[in-house]
Amino acid sequence: MTLLVPFDGSKLAQNALKKASTFGDLLDEEVVVLTVIPDDDEYARERGWITAGEPFDLEAIEAGMKTRAGEVAPEATVRTERVSSDEPTSTSTTDVVREIRRVAGEVEASVVFIGSENAGSVIAPQSSVGSPVANDQRYDVYVVREPGDSVDPEDIADIDSTIE
Repeated sequence: MTLLVPFDGSKLAQNALKKASTFGDLLDEEVVVLTVIPDDDEYARERGWITAGEPFDLEAIEAGMKTRAGEVAPEATVRTERVSSDEPTSTSTTDVVREIRRVAGEVEASVVFIGSENAGSVIAPQSSVGSPVANDQRYDVYVVREPGDSVDPEDIADIDSTIE
């Protein structure tokens, strides 16, 4: 069994990697961290991989992501994949999703750990890889969220509230 963690360096991705690492230790399973890097400087800037005005350097981004993942889970296998697309209707997010799903099949992932702030919501942002990755039936998906500091008691529903 392989546990796969798509990793973009965000706080949510770090939380997903921490959780996968804990599961990997408990189950004695390999954890594979995957960063997919599109050939798209705007995508890199949106994720904080490079700053405004900084040149788009795939090797530097790759090295930085490997370092960040290694700081969170030193025992994990860190893997980066580069993607580019000539399809006129394809987006960088679409290319990233395709690559995550391809690698999940290649490593025979049994569980993919995804950090998502939108878990359970009806809206699926265009820039999110979570929903399309979760739609693949070849593996289970563990959604990792970062709970807020405080929760309004009215926002908490128990199971009895779902029964009419």
